[in-house]
Amino acid sequence: MARVDYFNDPNAPAINSVVPSVTVAVQNEFGALLLIHKIDNDYWALPGGGHDPGESIVDTAVREVKEETGVDVEITGLIGTYTDPRHVMKYDDGEVRQQFSLCFRGHVIGGNVRKDGIETKAVAWVEGNKIRELRIHPSMRLRIEHALDETRTGPYLG
Repeated sequence: MARVDYFNDPNAPAINSVVPSVTVAVQNEFGALLLIHKIDNDYWALPGGGHDPGESIVDTAVREVKEETGVDVEITGLIGTYTDPRHVMKYDDGEVRQQFSLCFRGHVIGGNVRKDGIETKAVAWVEGNKIRELRIHPSMRLRIEHALDETRTGPYLG
């Protein structure tokens, strides 16, 4: 399903949905960050997705990383909450969603990196200095900056 992201755009359509979702920042032993190239909006992003009924939000995070990247992770912390109503996502089925996402930190415990061909057209370990070269939505770039900021003392609440 195609998606259009609006950020701080007065012409964004009216929101008709809020769905809890997650993203997960996973770094390898060399400090590179696990990123996906999304099919729905053609942006690079942290792996993640929507929360399903009957699972804990941590289970959602683990499941989404595995589905989108092939990597098994253990969740080790919370980077922040991202609920900015200025970030609106419009889907081709008529849903217009407000951002509501928890960003976690994860640690690799297994699996093999691979794209899924459904949500991800590429998966890569990206070094910090290469991230700025990628097409990343501003709200996702904020999460990535928070994940890589070693001076942060607590989760972002916004």
